[in-house]
Amino acid sequence: MLEGKVCDREVQRELKSPDRGSEPRQDFSLSYEGDPSCTDENAERGNWANKSEYLLSLVGYAVGLGNVWRFPCSQGAFLIPYTIMLALAGLPLFFMECSLGQFASLGPVSAWRMLPLFQGVGITMVVLSTLVTIYYNVIIAYALYYLFASFQKVLPWSECFSWADELCSKTRIVNDCNTTFHGDIIRANYSFVTANNLTCINGTISYKPVQFPSEQYWNKVALQRSSGLDETGRIVWYLALCLLLAWIIVAAALYKGIKSSGKVVYFTALFPYVILLILLVRGATLEGALDGIEFYIGKESNITKLMEAEVWKDAATQIFFSLSTAWGGLVALSSYNKFHNNCYADAILVCVTNCATSVFAGFAIFSILGHMAFVSQRPVSEVVDSGFDLAFVAYPEALSQLPVSPLWSSLFFFMLVLLGLDSQFAIVETLTTTIQDINPSIMKKLRGPITLGVCAVLFLLGLICVTQAGIYWVNLIDHFCAGWGLLISGALEIIGIVYIYGGKRFIEDIEMMIGKKSNSFWVWWKICWFFVTPVLLIAILVWSLTTFSNPTYGSVIYPAWGNILGWCMIIFSIMWIPIVAIVKILKAEGNLLERIASCCRPAANWGPYLKRHRGERYSHMVDPKDKEHEIPTVSAIVYKRR
Repeated sequence: MLEGKVCDREVQRELKSPDRGSEPRQDFSLSYEGDPSCTDENAERGNWANKSEYLLSLVGYAVGLGNVWRFPCSQGAFLIPYTIMLALAGLPLFFMECSLGQFASLGPVSAWRMLPLFQGVGITMVVLSTLVTIYYNVIIAYALYYLFASFQKVLPWSECFSWADELCSKTRIVNDCNTTFHGDIIRANYSFVTANNLTCINGTISYKPVQFPSEQYWNKVALQRSSGLDETGRIVWYLALCLLLAWIIVAAALYKGIKSSGKVVYFTALFPYVILLILLVRGATLEGALDGIEFYIGKESNITKLMEAEVWKDAATQIFFSLSTAWGGLVALSSYNKFHNNCYADAILVCVTNCATSVFAGFAIFSILGHMAFVSQRPVSEVVDSGFDLAFVAYPEALSQLPVSPLWSSLFFFMLVLLGLDSQFAIVETLTTTIQDINPSIMKKLRGPITLGVCAVLFLLGLICVTQAGIYWVNLIDHFCAGWGLLISGALEIIGIVYIYGGKRFIEDIEMMIGKKSNSFWVWWKICWFFVTPVLLIAILVWSLTTFSNPTYGSVIYPAWGNILGWCMIIFSIMWIPIVAIVKILKAEGNLLERIASCCRPAANWGPYLKRHRGERYSHMVDPKDKEHEIPTVSAIVYKRR
């Protein structure tokens, strides 16, 4: 017997029509549009409550920590190739993944029913997401620790306190210089120069190697960093507690899946923009801010830089990674859309928002770094860094020099926490969506406990990253897993869909969702999908492989076993591509060519998830769950009038 809830008023009128009598069918309850559960088009998987939740989740996923600390700077003409690469590489792949997830209403693994031979690509995406989510929450734990440390009258890294050594200094310390003494030019220690009231000759001063208080606080206090990967040390208890708190927040937000996370993102996705605006306004009023901004955008817009391949490579790489394509998250989030959602407009809006955020964040960050350079009497280039050193060394040092510094520090690290959590929500949702596709009935009943279990396992796996050698583990996973493994899955994804499944067929699938479009509408997308985007991805992949180097953290070189472990991680991630392909071929029937051909054809259960959306193109689709889970449409109800 069919069971379910009918929310459509037209269907309800049919069920209660005079021909049927006054009583509706007993295997359906009649509800109205005011019932929140009636907003779901797909009763089994669920849908976003509204489009805003989906868009904010996508923005939160795409706009992450990398938008703050990895956006390239000091290249005057960089915005030109950056924008071009957005159009040629980023947006086409983003649109493709959103369309794929929405059309099939399936996660990154099950969506490859469209091309069974390539299902390993989806598994690779999930494995990479799993490895990355382990260390990504550790970075959020770092931000939480600094957030709590900011709730003090004096920031603990504002001066060289008891934990500092002789190299700690907020200003540069002169070591020696050339000076004139009794008519001769000599090289003298600076203490000798000052003791004899002498003057250093311009351009001859050398400085002692010193470290900002924030740098020593990061290494000695926050991380309690050991000498290398070989020295694991103990678990840093306060970082472990921060990591636990981060996972509790993630588990709570995702306990009911998109129904709960969709509400949380109204705050976590929007409030970082408020903080960025506050930081920008404050930074713009500081002395030296203009120097920082000029360094950020380039004092001179040197158009000749467009002739340098390095600039174009940086632009393409930054676009690809900042949009979070090829992780599987875009497919997973889009799988909860209603079938006729305009994924085309969504893709453009989110991509533009993501890139605009990167540029906007740069102004907020570099205005304050410019002030830091002004106060410490250093060139901006000497105080600017990227990655961990920007977020946890350079910027905290700059904030410590502002009036009411705890306030600005609290705002900055709260923003980092929110940026990280948004991305983490989507990554974990990718994992739970994959589990749901494997066993929908169990996931529907036990989504909360399963989500808690996933978060608990990932927390335990992340404990190695909060030991005294934790930062080396974080850097190791990031170096190997957040690099060319994604490029491989992204390149195979677009090649498989366009050249094997069929670009024309995929476009027809999209038109089933967003409506028929003119040929001119698809010209740009065809050019990108069939040629430009895959060529760019392969070019970046080749460049990444040819320039690959073993990881280091600062001056610390990783041991051989660490590099081997890194290679094992990436091999474990991508090995599913050939393994699954071989298994599919072995299970197929016929000779070798026939088997390969059958694996290159869509599976019998490929197509729109709900029968009402399949039309004639997918009327043949085999799905044994249709009769059990599909809520009848009007046409399906009229069929059985007796």
